[in-house]
Amino acid sequence: MSDFARMTQSRIVRRSARILAAALLMGSVAVGANAQAQSQGTKIGFVNTERILRESAPAKAAQTKIESEFKSRDAELQRLSNNLRTKADQFEKDGPVLSDSDRMTRQRELSNLDMDLQRKRREFQEDFNRRRNEEFSSIVTKANDAIKRIAEQENYDLIIQDAVTVNPRIDITDKVIQTLR
Repeated sequence: MSDFARMTQSRIVRRSARILAAALLMGSVAVGANAQAQSQGTKIGFVNTERILRESAPAKAAQTKIESEFKSRDAELQRLSNNLRTKADQFEKDGPVLSDSDRMTRQRELSNLDMDLQRKRREFQEDFNRRRNEEFSSIVTKANDAIKRIAEQENYDLIIQDAVTVNPRIDITDKVIQTLR
């Protein structure tokens, strides 16, 4: 082997040794950091969003507000439903003695009343859901802010919302509900 070849091979071996040493050093640093994180423990919390939207003070206030906004429309739907039921009962009683043209007219009237009632119920439900989503989206935003504050103050590494199963030990939902008061 020539001197040039031996020098090149020697350089390659030294360079490989330095790379290997650096890789081992980096690996030991990473293992040490990982071991330190495990020994300190990762602090995990859980928040049940459904409970927050059901039990928190802002959620209860929003529900009351929405119900009062839609109370008159709900009463109107009840009145229309009762009116339709009364007319349908009357039609059942009067049906055998009505002429064919009167029977058709009353059936058409009942059908129109029923379609109008169904349309109004759909509109009511759509408006109610839209309004509810508006109110609860602001509550979710406030809850998320509260969760972030709790995470910062209590040094949580991870907070999970809505999981399949959770140990009650890590459930911080009550803290969030209390913070929203």
